[in-house]
Amino acid sequence: MKPQTAARKLGIYLPATPEEFQNNAVTHVELKALLETPPEWLVELRRTGPHPRPVVAQKLGITITALKRNDMDKPLTTAEIKALLENQPEWLRTARTALAEGREEHAEETSDNEE
Repeated sequence: MKPQTAARKLGIYLPATPEEFQNNAVTHVELKALLETPPEWLVELRRTGPHPRPVVAQKLGITITALKRNDMDKPLTTAEIKALLENQPEWLRTARTALAEGREEHAEETSDNEE
């Protein structure tokens, strides 16, 4: 598979990976090995970032759309994410609240449909 696909499956930001990873195809066996016994570079990248948009959005508790809407559609490190969570700007509080409310509504609709 292409390096971009492998990076997406690993939840990592491709430009932050070693050049060898970026320039070579990854087999399914290699991907499985990376998932089961990640090398130090992968462990460190997952721990400190930079993280791709989906991971940033998940760690912030918001949607990718909210990131884009607030010009935060870029890779962030774990430290940058932590700083945002500690000193939440208004847009982040609003986006977190909106996502939480949306999830509550969805859960209510799902439970209503099961009855």
